Amino acid sequence: MSGMNQSAVRRVNTSVVLRALAVSAGPTTLTALAEGAGLSRRTIELILDSLVEAGWVAELERIPISGSAGRPARRYELRAEHALLAAVYINTADASAVIADVRGRIVGRAHRPLRAYQDPQVTLDDAADLVREALDDAGGSPDRLRAGAVAAGGAIDDEGVVRRLVHTTRWEGVHLPKELEQRIHMPWFADNDSNLGALAERWRGVAADHDNVVWAHLGNRTGLGILIRGAVHRGLDGAAGEIVEAHSIPTDAIADRPVALLSSPEAAQRKVARERFDEARAGDAEALAEVDEFVENITSILTTLSWTVAPSLIVLGGGLEDAADVLLPRVREAMRVARTPAIELRATGLGRDAALIGAVKLALDRMDTELFGPLAPSS
Repeated sequence: MSGMNQSAVRRVNTSVVLRALAVSAGPTTLTALAEGAGLSRRTIELILDSLVEAGWVAELERIPISGSAGRPARRYELRAEHALLAAVYINTADASAVIADVRGRIVGRAHRPLRAYQDPQVTLDDAADLVREALDDAGGSPDRLRAGAVAAGGAIDDEGVVRRLVHTTRWEGVHLPKELEQRIHMPWFADNDSNLGALAERWRGVAADHDNVVWAHLGNRTGLGILIRGAVHRGLDGAAGEIVEAHSIPTDAIADRPVALLSSPEAAQRKVARERFDEARAGDAEALAEVDEFVENITSILTTLSWTVAPSLIVLGGGLEDAADVLLPRVREAMRVARTPAIELRATGLGRDAALIGAVKLALDRMDTELFGPLAPSS
């Protein structure tokens, strides 16, 4: 750390301690923190005292170690609720919001139907109200909110601007982070809901063991989230994965079939789809034929992905997980027959929370240094 003044050194050391506490599964001793950070016990002690005073860290009651004559170990734990993050998911029918602590644990929720999706300003007003409701549900105060992220449909560029949204132009050019920041004054970020589904799945879901992943939302609604080497691939103006706009790909061929309604934003339509799959499970010939048609449609899209993006894992989400027992074996077999690369296929482990969890992760990633301080410089 040559060339850094003492204040900068202290900030880096403090960030090292905060990050160590944030990733710890439970309370950590002063000794363990000193050893892990490679800092002196006295330095760690001073940092922890300041963090306790600032409200970031709690010193827990000392517990004597059985059989030891020495003083009980000093144990510390991050007060993850000291800083809170907001996440919002907007679709065409409704919106949801969650509040999370800096470990990414959801502590508050809110949900409501949208008043007028075609009016971005009204919809973003609804989204801001939902954040406030979720904050109330979490028992938090506005001064503890540090950042937020929004998940939405369409091609969203790196700045959070909606560049294109299928079937409507009303949202084009809307700068989602700026709009939300005007309503709730803190940094905001935005990305496509499928991108954030992929990000969430690798963070907290079934894709933790893969770096190259496609998160697929297919059927009544269609979108792909693509991770390459663990990072979201957005492409030009956020267009990557918006295959619903690619007319040569048959995304709309069966969009209105009952089984395809699993991915509908409308709860009543999703109920129809689940009932149709129940009929298929019971052996109904018409329902099974419809499932086969759906499987053929899914396979045609995934086969194209297999020879272009060529991920090691494809995750089916957006509602398809509700019929994973029916769809997964059939799609796997269809892909085998099509002689695609040996890509693994799984159903989401996060359900309809995927985009929200991904939005929490986006906010955490973008706010890392603001929350925990600067990263230690490379030696």
